[in-house]
Amino acid sequence: MISRIDLRGDAFPEGGVDRDLLPRAELDVAAALEKVRPICDDVHHRGTAALIDYAERFDGVRITQVRVPAEALTRALAELDPAVRAALEESVRRARLVHRAQRRTDHTVQVVPGGTVTERWVPVERVGLYVPGGRSVYPSSVVMNVVPAQEAGVASMAVASPPQKEFGGLPHPTILAACALLGVDEVYAAGGAQAVAMFAYGTDECRPATMVTGPGNIWVAAAKRLLKGRIGIDAEAGPTEIAILADATADPVHVAADLISQAEHDPLAASVLVTDSEDLANAVEKELAAQVAATKHVEDRVLPALGGRQSGIVLVDGIDQGLAVVDAYAAEHLEIQTADAAGVAARVRNAGAIFVGPYAPVSLGDYAAGSNHVLPTGGCACHSSGLSVQSFLRGIHVVDYTREALAEVAGHVVTLAEAEDLPAHGAAIKARFDWKVPEGK
Repeated sequence: MISRIDLRGDAFPEGGVDRDLLPRAELDVAAALEKVRPICDDVHHRGTAALIDYAERFDGVRITQVRVPAEALTRALAELDPAVRAALEESVRRARLVHRAQRRTDHTVQVVPGGTVTERWVPVERVGLYVPGGRSVYPSSVVMNVVPAQEAGVASMAVASPPQKEFGGLPHPTILAACALLGVDEVYAAGGAQAVAMFAYGTDECRPATMVTGPGNIWVAAAKRLLKGRIGIDAEAGPTEIAILADATADPVHVAADLISQAEHDPLAASVLVTDSEDLANAVEKELAAQVAATKHVEDRVLPALGGRQSGIVLVDGIDQGLAVVDAYAAEHLEIQTADAAGVAARVRNAGAIFVGPYAPVSLGDYAAGSNHVLPTGGCACHSSGLSVQSFLRGIHVVDYTREALAEVAGHVVTLAEAEDLPAHGAAIKARFDWKVPEGK
């Protein structure tokens, strides 16, 4: 059901872990890039007409307009199951607590008398928020996208989610209800790479956005990579992944359940266990067989995910080697189920989010920990962060110098300009003074 990679003894590479030794999906973002390019180009040139055609091609439904009518949002919220509404409201409350604390304040530094540099934090003007909706419905992703954008002060935001044949070409009503609950009234029935292109280029129905955020499948991640620069992105949040670093103290029932919880997302989802305990590995394999037999989405998601090359059990000689492996893997979600889990977690360098101990499973973070579940995948956690208020803010330096403060440092500026063979830079300084700038000043 799940493969093993044995890195114990001489098999452990000297000088660091080669990422190519670790489980990864065969179809990666780079391979998907050229497949999404013509789709994005088509949306660029044909706009709404292209989106309507792709809805029919990929989602199996012919729609007449892409923007969701306001009355559909109102109706979805009115008809929302009260228990689901209560759960969403609690998720929103906890997310606001965490994300509100992330908001930075402007700060001014006096460099010299009369010379200051202020760092202003300014929200992006408009964002496109992507919410997946293919195999499952993700109102939680509405919360995770919208709350940090609102807390950052973004003035204009739009949500896109795939049209559903079952609901007459609208996104899933629970997604619409979550949008209405959060006060988002601009929602589009568009999915995949074409939705990212809609936000990047704009259409007659949708104004271009400044950036696009949110998780999605590999085609969404590929479109983000393709259009980055034209539009800002949060990170390449593609097919989900979990890595679990565990020792003999871990409960195999918990470990197996958590591996399956990620595998049920998508056949390309990655579930990886890194352990120094062969006994635990054996016990987890037995638990996987038992728990998979009792779960849902087995044939179309769970088994392909667990059996794919992106999933596996990696055996190591100890926790130090295990840490080297999980840092090289740079998981979207990393669980630490070891003795002194907090101490081990503090040593991790690369992860989208870290879940410490037996009572902080990834499922908690997906919905109600207060943390954000939009996280970098595919190893991108070694250089990218999860979605936060900071994702929607730009730091702008405001430089304010008096004549006297400029004169005091002018000589150094001219010297450096001449050292770089950029005399006009120095001339721009000299033009402000009637006297020769003293050398070395």
